[in-house]
Amino acid sequence: MDAKRQLGEFLQTRRSQLRPQDVGLSTYGDRRRVPGLRREELALLAGVSASYYSRLEQGQSSNASPEVLDAIARALRLDDAERAHLRELAAGTRGGTTRRRPAPERVTPAVRQLVTALGDVPVVVLGRHSDVLAWNAAGHALFAGHLDVAAPDSRQRPNMARLVFLDEHTRELYADWPAKARAVVATLRMASGHFPDDPLFAGLVGELSMRSARFAAMWADHRVKALGDAVYEMHHPLVGSLTVTQQTLRTEDAQVLVVATTEPGSPSQAALTLLVHSTATSGTLPAERAVTD
Repeated sequence: MDAKRQLGEFLQTRRSQLRPQDVGLSTYGDRRRVPGLRREELALLAGVSASYYSRLEQGQSSNASPEVLDAIARALRLDDAERAHLRELAAGTRGGTTRRRPAPERVTPAVRQLVTALGDVPVVVLGRHSDVLAWNAAGHALFAGHLDVAAPDSRQRPNMARLVFLDEHTRELYADWPAKARAVVATLRMASGHFPDDPLFAGLVGELSMRSARFAAMWADHRVKALGDAVYEMHHPLVGSLTVTQQTLRTEDAQVLVVATTEPGSPSQAALTLLVHSTATSGTLPAERAVTD
């Protein structure tokens, strides 16, 4: 994925989403051919020359200083996650840095112990491409009980982004599927700044863009999302409706733990307990499973 192109598209998309009245600019009734701010207007707000900002959007400049990036971020009214993404994209455009291909992903013993220790709390460990690296029995039952728990090697790892956009079972799990889909895309966008030269990441985005028009539209919006908590209403085929808080935590190896919790004493907790216990008594799942390399 070309870092300069990503940077330019990000800036252009954010600029198009700002109206003159949003930033206190007067238009005097002039007719606009494009939505949002013009390049020269954004440059004026950021305190840089219009020609310099245009080169930045067009991928012809790779030397933006932190001060200039901060000024552009303020002009675009970016939030903290978007500011971090902007800095990462800009860093990826600079020459002189040799980027090594990321090493194959493995779950560390410490993370494996954590997954096991969580017991009846659903947890899934995701890699940089949203591949499932590990999950416990509860995580498998909640998020992907229709899939084989024992994928034998990395070529058959389930991928959460593919499941959300291409798998009917996963789509029906979420009462507000568009909200879940937007969160997945925004998280992938954030990750794209971490790994701009990863061919597997580019391949995943290309595949999803070709196979899902909804993904392509959401990807083109350039929304980004940092890790955090999100509440989803889920419709599980075995236990019905339950409201789940999905908490995402990043490990030192840039892997992500997705932990699902429910309100204590709530019907959702009872439904999740029933799901976990019915899974355990069936004898079909181990306590914890790491997808092997």
